[in-house]
Amino acid sequence: MNKGYETGVIKIDNIWPVVEAGLIPARGQTGFSQQISCRIFSHGTDVIRGQLKYRPPNEKSWKEIPMNPDKNDIFRALIKLERQGIYRFRIEAWFDDIMTWFQNFIKWMNSGEDITQDLESGIILLNGIKRKASKSESAKIDLFLNSIRGNNEITSINIDSINAISQKYAFKRSFAKSREFQINALPEHAYYGAWYEMFPRSQAPSEGKSGTFRDCIGRLPDVKEMGFNVIYFPPIHPIGKTNRRGKNGIIPSGKGDPGSPWAIGNASGGHKAINEDLGTMDDFRKLIKSASETGIEIALDIALQCSPDHPYVKEHPEWFYHRPDGSIRYAENPPKKYYDIYPLNFQCENYMELWKEIKSIFEFWIGVGIRIFRVDNPHTKPFNFWKWLIDGINNEHKDVVFLSEAFTKPSVMYELSKLGFHQSYTYFTWKNYDWEIGEYFTELSNPEISSFFLPMLFTNTPDILPYILQNGGRPAFVLRAALAATLSPLWGIYSGYELCENAAIPGKEEYLDSEKFQIKNRNWKAPGNIREFIGRLNEIRDSKKQLQRHGNVHFLHTDNPNIVAYTRTDPQLSSILIVVNINPNEIHSSAVETPEDWQASAEEFEVKDLITGENILWAKGKNTVKLVPDYRCAMILERQ
Repeated sequence: MNKGYETGVIKIDNIWPVVEAGLIPARGQTGFSQQISCRIFSHGTDVIRGQLKYRPPNEKSWKEIPMNPDKNDIFRALIKLERQGIYRFRIEAWFDDIMTWFQNFIKWMNSGEDITQDLESGIILLNGIKRKASKSESAKIDLFLNSIRGNNEITSINIDSINAISQKYAFKRSFAKSREFQINALPEHAYYGAWYEMFPRSQAPSEGKSGTFRDCIGRLPDVKEMGFNVIYFPPIHPIGKTNRRGKNGIIPSGKGDPGSPWAIGNASGGHKAINEDLGTMDDFRKLIKSASETGIEIALDIALQCSPDHPYVKEHPEWFYHRPDGSIRYAENPPKKYYDIYPLNFQCENYMELWKEIKSIFEFWIGVGIRIFRVDNPHTKPFNFWKWLIDGINNEHKDVVFLSEAFTKPSVMYELSKLGFHQSYTYFTWKNYDWEIGEYFTELSNPEISSFFLPMLFTNTPDILPYILQNGGRPAFVLRAALAATLSPLWGIYSGYELCENAAIPGKEEYLDSEKFQIKNRNWKAPGNIREFIGRLNEIRDSKKQLQRHGNVHFLHTDNPNIVAYTRTDPQLSSILIVVNINPNEIHSSAVETPEDWQASAEEFEVKDLITGENILWAKGKNTVKLVPDYRCAMILERQ
């Protein structure tokens, strides 16, 4: 939180959402109501009035709305982020002398004390307001004054009749205001999406040849049927031949091995060229257009590294790291070396020339029609580079979104988000137990984190096949999809997940016969698939605002560590309750708390499981659920 603003009389602090004391705009979601809160307090017991002033994007005039007081000096207000862009806001506070007088007067009157002078004090205050008011407003004040002079009972109804008038004209004693802060209302594809990662070369309808962009067009209805609205491609550029890696990453490659798409560049071109095996630039443009017509966006992986055959190597050898003998250094992640990749040196002597060239890569693909970029290993590049790049791109293209693929320290992941990455990979892949799921997503929902960090939950990636998927069979795929789709507005799968593919290299979280190094042909409707379940999850997500909002995960108590329960909330809607059996091998039952906002009326009421459509009788307090792997491992409940 931040230090706020202090007048010496009234203090305003704990303002939210604020990032880095206001140096960085907080993230907001266009189309949603944004809560703004703070703490306002002072000495004594005088009533304090709080007010939010805000200015929408591209508007010169400020709007103002009252802030509602809550417990412990907390004040809150909601504003609708109706359009994309920067909202500016500040908080103002002052002593409300009319309400202070009214509350004290009621206490003295009820105590039996002589209220003559207290009454006169109120009359003086109201006469001061009356002198500024219109005729009709003055008439209302006279009606109130006649009422209290006649010793009629004074209630909150009486004061409410003139409250708006008194607030309009009353002197704002000890007026205080905060600094100005900003909220960046992001486009929808920045904060909400269901991603499907697939290799274009594996989309051919028959074996023995590379898939193409035209084949990808043929798969669009299939992907849309599962409810995904983003298709993410690994790099689509020419692939290097020097030290090309073969099946399962071995060197040398065999005849016909296509190599890793992340070993970018050969004699045909580099980061601005297309692998000719996939088709032409016209083919790619047609794919983008066809996807858009289907309701799908294409996201492109940008990996800022080169194969030894990349044109940059000959044209700009100074952009790379060099070993003592003068040769260019291969990519390293001790004890591993990647002989098919050269890393770029972002702090080389002529670094600005390199930076501008990289910016031109993004601009090139933006020109082709790409608006979402997944960036490979951004944590291995300098922070100041990303700040410079993303600010430069978003100043010109406000709808362009960057996803950070940074499996690294939390501090670095968070810093990359503050520097401009809209979305970020997370540790979700390795969170399997109830306590670690609860701890991690409680952290991500903390206002200090959720105001800038938007978590992307991938169930698997071409690099990562988690042990739970290796060992848990089809039920593991179902339950992990349920968790990923309901713990964040951003989630995704790597293709093959819907088929429950889980063949691994023994002892490693890696796929056997990895698609990174070879073409894979699949039967997309193979028996045992979970396509229908995934489609239902995405359908539910699309229809429920609670599941589209960030920072709103709250865990409820269960009496069985194999079952997790949590709510997703919205300030203006009833909670959604999600219950998941996180053990793919066993049936489990548990008592589950009832969400607080469900307990306002009847002792018993109906809830609907949005997955099955079944209505269930629910009660206040605790209710018992039984979840069966591969039959009903999860429930998404909504009060009827």
